[in-house]
This record gives sequence, C-alpha cells and structure tokens, in this order.
Amino acid sequence: QVQLVESGGGLVQPGGSLRLSCAASGSIFMIYDMGWYRLAPGKQRELVAIITRGGSTNYADAVKGRFTISRDNAKNTVYLQMNSLKPEDTAVYYCNAEILQITSYGNGKADYWGQGTQVTVSS
Repeated sequence: QVQLVESGGGLVQPGGSLRLSCAASGSIFMIYDMGWYRLAPGKQRELVAIITRGGSTNYADAVKGRFTISRDNAKNTVYLQMNSLKPEDTAVYYCNAEILQITSYGNGKADYWGQGTQVTVSS
C-alpha cells in the first residue's frame, strides 16, 4: 500500500555530483521524518542525512558540507544532492520515511524503505 521508489544513482568520477530522489506513494496521510542511509560492502549501515517535516536537517560528519537533503511535502518526495563525491561514498543508498496512515480500520505509523540505488564513485 505504501511504496518508496528511488532514482538517480549511477557511476561518477571523484569530484562529481549526483542527485538522488525518493518518491512515496500509496495510502499516506502524512510523512514525518525522511532520511537517507547507505550500505557499502563490508561496512555497517550508515545514516547519511535526515530531514523532518518542518525542514530541520542532520548529517553524518563524513558528508557535511558536501551533501544536502531536501524535501517536497506536496510531492511526498525527498532528495539528496551529492557534490564533491569521493570513492568512499560508494554504496547502495536507501531512503526511509516515517509514514502515518489513517483508514476506516484505524491509524498507524511505520517506517518504509526504498529499494536502494547504487552510487559508484571511481576513476
């Protein structure tokens, strides 16, 4: 009933840029926090950035000053602008959304995840 679809990944050279997007669709009343996580081979899942519904943001130290998270509440979409990319940014990036659903059967809040998009930074 709720689906998050990611796009924008790809192969770029060091110093290049990519913009990721993640659009939520389905039975959605409201989306609270949205965020981006990444998973690289041999590494633990890492929180990259989070943005609240009101626009407050937090970033991992490794991406501060290079990445920018934003959202369009009317489109239920979150973006991640990635500049000055480094090889260590290579990972599968997943978006996450905390979604409130209200139906005739009741209310519920849950986390949903995108399918993941590959970002590769290499010469």
